[in-house]
Amino acid sequence: MTDLISRALTRRAARASKDGTTEDEAPRAPRERTWQLWKDLSPLLRLLILTQLAFNIGFYAVLPFLAEHLGTAIGMAGWLVGFVLGLRTFSQQGLFVVGGWLVDRYGVRPIVLAGCVLRIAGFAWLGYAEATWAVIGAVLVIGFAAALFSPAVESEAARQAVVWEEEGHGSRTRVLALFSVAGQAGAFVGPLLGALLLAVDFRTACLAGAGVFVLVLAGHAWLMPQHIPGRIRTRERGGARALLRNRRFLALCCAYGSYLLAYNQLYLALPDEVQRAAGSQAPLSWLFALSSLLVVFAQLPVTRWAGDRLDLRRSMAAGLLLIAAGFAVVAAARPAGWTGLAGLLPAAAYVVLLTLGQMLIVPAARAWVPDLAAEGRLGLYTGALSSVSGLIVLIGSSATGSLLDLGLPPAVPWLLLAMVPALAVALVPRHPDRTRGTGEPC
Repeated sequence: MTDLISRALTRRAARASKDGTTEDEAPRAPRERTWQLWKDLSPLLRLLILTQLAFNIGFYAVLPFLAEHLGTAIGMAGWLVGFVLGLRTFSQQGLFVVGGWLVDRYGVRPIVLAGCVLRIAGFAWLGYAEATWAVIGAVLVIGFAAALFSPAVESEAARQAVVWEEEGHGSRTRVLALFSVAGQAGAFVGPLLGALLLAVDFRTACLAGAGVFVLVLAGHAWLMPQHIPGRIRTRERGGARALLRNRRFLALCCAYGSYLLAYNQLYLALPDEVQRAAGSQAPLSWLFALSSLLVVFAQLPVTRWAGDRLDLRRSMAAGLLLIAAGFAVVAAARPAGWTGLAGLLPAAAYVVLLTLGQMLIVPAARAWVPDLAAEGRLGLYTGALSSVSGLIVLIGSSATGSLLDLGLPPAVPWLLLAMVPALAVALVPRHPDRTRGTGEPC
């Protein structure tokens, strides 16, 4: 214990010396601290964070407008549009574990480059696709491209964040929070860019999205090292069996999946509530913008606050309870039947609490994976976190859709939804000690 305290004090003194500050001095402004954080990052971490920003700009410049294009321009039936969108989700989230395994086997650089090439081809194909089979083929290519490059970038960002922490710069969650901010900023800018390009046509939006990935491809071909120091390529088999025996990691996947299921209600339960309160779904865009802007501007301060007070387990538990409170607010207000602006206030409170919970959960979950992953299997475990959680969302969303259609008293569905994240607190693994590299079941 004395040794641990001594090392902690040494790291704190080193950071104070590097920053030129002491604990007695006034804290720096948030903007200055963010800029200092960015300057402290390695070139590789900066590349990965900017990559996440570019990924989401390119993706969200096209995909939010896909359903309308398929139904209006191509004339697909509603069920077929839903089927195509489901295929895209499956080819992406469902195959993350495959992409993660490939990253462990062949390294980050070739998998990111291959994913970018496929995404460029998929967007270009989608822009010119008119037949149903061509649209399905393009969508599958687009989804599988993300199943390649996303686990590669996310797993290496998590590994580099651990290195950054071990060098004494601060908590790894600060780096992963900045990674999340970049993703949300891309998700905010992408639809704005796409809406401007749709003034020309959908093909132009697709080609612009492809152009973003051309830039990412060029950047990684030039800047990404052929071999990243400390990254181990694993060619032995048996990683999946060890993963399935790792109870702590599977518990983390289930807890994270409950968060994703709750987050998915932005697209399932929330539109119904907004339609009821406002008579249309027009306010949805403002609520989505509110969520994105909260992450962009509040993620780093929230992560800094949580890092000073909470370990990874408490951070995830607090996030899940905030999300449960968001559902409970709507449940408490539903019997009153408010409409108009007053009727939208509970929905806005739900979005704010859900986003605050997200800001606590996502960096903590990503920071935890390196401690639970077996040596040389970080890509596999990062991909499995998304795939297992995506499967939970797929099953849970079907149940939620049925729940909303049962004609229950108005508060009941929201109360039942509140119970999901509240009960998931018990699933969060206990004792988040840093035993990185063992991957042993506990």
